[in-house]
Amino acid sequence: MSDRLTHGEWSDAVESGDLLGQTCSDCGKTQGTPKAACPHCGSRDLETVELPTEGVVYTETTINVPPVGVEERGYQVAVVDLGEARVMGRLSDGEVGIGDTVEVSGFTEDDDGYVAPAFEPR
Repeated sequence: MSDRLTHGEWSDAVESGDLLGQTCSDCGKTQGTPKAACPHCGSRDLETVELPTEGVVYTETTINVPPVGVEERGYQVAVVDLGEARVMGRLSDGEVGIGDTVEVSGFTEDDDGYVAPAFEPR
């Protein structure tokens, strides 16, 4: 794996049950998805890092009016705080709330092949 994290590498890790992110060598901030430059300081000096697969729900919502092409209604998504970074993903249990501890339980894939992590209560 190169230091420049690609979306493909990130997706492969998600499919394997792992989470990758990038830490900026200049400002030290970490993000949970691939970027060309640090969103905090603009540096392109980013190092690929492994993120924890367990975190705390930072915010969540239930999607009752899904995007075009998605038939499922009433599914829950969340931003999960992994300590140094946050990642958005699906929640497999509709009873998860803000502050609950969750862990990676798999992934979801859309019709275009894009993946996102799925989380379940711990």
